[in-house]
Amino acid sequence: MLGEKREGLLVVLSAPSGCGKDTVLSKLSGVRRSVSMTTRAMRDGETDGVDYYFVSEAYFLKQLDEGKILEHTSYNGKYYGTPKQAVDDWLRAGETVVLKIEVEGGGNIRRLYPDCVSIFLVPPSMQTLEHRLRKRCSETEEEIQSRLTIAENEMKHAAEYDYIVVNDSMECAVEDIQAIIRSERLKTSRSKNMICEVINNAQS
Repeated sequence: MLGEKREGLLVVLSAPSGCGKDTVLSKLSGVRRSVSMTTRAMRDGETDGVDYYFVSEAYFLKQLDEGKILEHTSYNGKYYGTPKQAVDDWLRAGETVVLKIEVEGGGNIRRLYPDCVSIFLVPPSMQTLEHRLRKRCSETEEEIQSRLTIAENEMKHAAEYDYIVVNDSMECAVEDIQAIIRSERLKTSRSKNMICEVINNAQS
């Protein structure tokens, strides 16, 4: 089909910790979700290879040294990174690839892939964010306060992203992101291959 000739779309999704990006991402349809690698401990309810690849610091640094990590950052004392091979393969195949990345990593990806689409997910309020962090019961009080401080600093970078989506209602946030992806996929700049094929078919 002609629609399969569209170029791949890389989407960067960033959000403060506790803002619900994992839940929102799990509800998106028609996308490839890149699974990040991290040295932080696995939380209750998480699955290795689904939520993250949970690895040791030594393994992470080895992958980084071998050039197998697309981007990486340190957040709250732990490493996070994006395995490179799968992302490039999916983009070459014309897929929509979503990277769930922290703010620093998001900036790195935007420099490496200037035509990517960046979305920043924000909570309706800092009070709501604090409530969500406490509700998951996975951090100490010190860690919660650290994450809230980091969240405030991260949200100062929201204006650097192409789109800002408020996660007040998870269903609405998912709909908004799906609409952004559909719109971006239909941009003329991403449809040049398809247009050329239509013209060539008409001339053959």
